[in-house]
Amino acid sequence: MTSSAMDHRRGPRRRGAELEAAILQAAREGLVERGYAALTMDWIAGRARTSKAALYRRWSSLGELVVHAHGQLVRTMLPAPDTGSFTSDVRALLRATADLMDSEYGELLRGVLAELTKNQELAAEAGRQLVDAGPQLIDEIYQRGIERGEVRPELRGTRVMSLAHDLLRNEFMIRGTPITDDVIDDILDTVYLPLVAAHSATRDD
Repeated sequence: MTSSAMDHRRGPRRRGAELEAAILQAAREGLVERGYAALTMDWIAGRARTSKAALYRRWSSLGELVVHAHGQLVRTMLPAPDTGSFTSDVRALLRATADLMDSEYGELLRGVLAELTKNQELAAEAGRQLVDAGPQLIDEIYQRGIERGEVRPELRGTRVMSLAHDLLRNEFMIRGTPITDDVIDDILDTVYLPLVAAHSATRDD
């Protein structure tokens, strides 16, 4: 165990929700400082001032813990916009997501997504907690769009509904950041909105 991890054991131990929050924060910090390949449950336990057993009581593996930490971060930092317009809502969500990808979180996300290609069990867990976090927010936005008659209701729950987020993630993984407003506008105006817009809906410019 590193001295960095050991130093954190000197403070008071945490319990319950406070301990879980400390563990998740330690996992995110560890990914920034060490990267996924060098991160261990021992290191996270030391940073969170707890035992490795406490981690394993909550998560069965390092991968599950890391994915949970990321999923919580995404849900916390990306609330679904509600501007009164489907187009404006999706544009605001994609912009906020792109900005998050351009932060230190982006390198964390890149490392986890790369690990998913090697670990099917981790990929399944990520599908539930991390990768689908953006599409879940789009689902909220899409439902409001249906209620306003702006989008095609039959597409809710299909791959088409989350296509804008999928394209943004692809842009991030292949071309990196920063992701410009022009890229977001191209995703929306060229690909996404023509597919989902209700025929009678008038789209924002």
